[in-house]
Amino acid sequence: MTITPLEISEVLLIRPRRFGDDRGWFEETWNRKSLAAEGLDIEFVQDNQSLSRTVGTIRGLHFQAPPFAQSKLVRVAQGRVHDFAVDIRRSSPTYGKWVSAELSAENGAQLFVPQGFAHAFVTREPDTVVCYKVDAYYDKASEGGIRFDDSHLAIDWGVPHSDVILSDKDLTLGGFADLPPIFA
Repeated sequence: MTITPLEISEVLLIRPRRFGDDRGWFEETWNRKSLAAEGLDIEFVQDNQSLSRTVGTIRGLHFQAPPFAQSKLVRVAQGRVHDFAVDIRRSSPTYGKWVSAELSAENGAQLFVPQGFAHAFVTREPDTVVCYKVDAYYDKASEGGIRFDDSHLAIDWGVPHSDVILSDKDLTLGGFADLPPIFA
C-alpha cells in the first residue's frame, strides 16, 4: 500500500496493492494495523455507500461539525469520480484551499479526508458506486455544507454547470464566506 500526501498534506491518496492473475485481481482495501504502522491510526465506526446514476452528479460539499466531525476514507467500487477536499479549518494556512484526485474502480485509489474538511465528488461515469468509511456517526443536527459553485473556492468540476445534477439539499447550501468558525 502506498500513501501519498496531496498538496494539503493532511489529505492522503492511498493506493492499495493489487494482486492479479487470469481471474482478475484482489486487494485489501483497509487494514487498520498496516495503516497505523504508516501513521494513520483511526477507528472507523460506519460504512456508507452511494449510487449515482448520471454523469455529472455532484454530492457535496459536505461536513459534520464537532463533536460529530468525521474523517472519511473514500473509494469507488464501480465507475469513476473526481473527489475533492476543502480545508475549512480557520487557523490553517490552507484555509479555503482545495485538493482533488481521481478515484475509480479501475485505479483502486482511495482518498483520506480528515476532520476539518468539506468533501464532495462529481461522477465521471454512469452508475458510479462510492464507498466510504467514517470515524464518527452521522448526526443530522451537525451536518453542514458549501455550495458547489461558490466563487471563492472556484472549483473546476469538469462539468458544465448546466449538466450538473444536485440534490435539493445541496441546492440550498450557503457559500464559503458564510461559514461560521466551526473548525477554529
